[in-house]
Amino acid sequence: MNKNRTTGLAVAAVLSVALLSGCEAPSLAKLLSSGDQQAQPSTPASGESSEGSENKTPSSQQEEPGKLKPPSLQETVTMVEGVPTVTNPTELSVVVNKQRALPADYIPPDLVEPNVPFPFDEKVEKRFMRAEAAKALEELFAKAQLDGIELYAVSGYRSYKTQRSLYETYVKTQGAEHAAAYSAVPGKSEHQTGLAMDVSGADAKTRLEEPFGDTPEGQWLVAHSAECGFIIRYLKGKEAITGYSYEPWHLRYVGKEMAQEIMAKGITLEDYLSEDGTAQKQ
Repeated sequence: MNKNRTTGLAVAAVLSVALLSGCEAPSLAKLLSSGDQQAQPSTPASGESSEGSENKTPSSQQEEPGKLKPPSLQETVTMVEGVPTVTNPTELSVVVNKQRALPADYIPPDLVEPNVPFPFDEKVEKRFMRAEAAKALEELFAKAQLDGIELYAVSGYRSYKTQRSLYETYVKTQGAEHAAAYSAVPGKSEHQTGLAMDVSGADAKTRLEEPFGDTPEGQWLVAHSAECGFIIRYLKGKEAITGYSYEPWHLRYVGKEMAQEIMAKGITLEDYLSEDGTAQKQ
């Protein structure tokens, strides 16, 4: 049918309905204009595809960036009376080792006792951890219990004085070489940060011994400790980096995000925080 004739019939019909109903009749120019617009194909607006969906161009609003990586090892140490001393003792990313000491008078600000089982009854300082780490340890032990794993907290916070006494005892009873491999000189122990806890299973024979790593409890910790923000601090084969022998019982709290990355990669805390991703050997 002729286009002009079709439009004319449509206009006449609309006018007739309007007049019969008593409504004001629209202008003829408006009706003709409306008819022409309906006959024309729609043109995609800027930023839309011909299918009518939004154009897949990048949004001007960027996603929020993730958490920034903590400062590197090189950025968090300074010389104090000839001793390399950490400048971030209260941060979860603090690295204390044979090359990096805590400030001489450092005491963690928020020590609390986690509500977890201990293999002893004495009310001593090694029951304590910093508040955030203690809460995470409770979460870790609860998860273990759900999986049928029984864990015990053996040794947490140690003061400078306690570490000095312990180290001197190691030297006297085990020799200087053994003490250097398994214990820290005063001021250079992770336990003084309040972020570390030695743990064990129910079997006292493997308590604070390397075979603990082969027990169901030790294997469970490797698989799940990061879920609660902990890492196995002293890994097998990484002695040249950490400065200490393999200790599958020594847990260190660093927070979930950092722990999951470290454990997934099988690296040390030193590696993670080195500027080039690889720590220099001790």
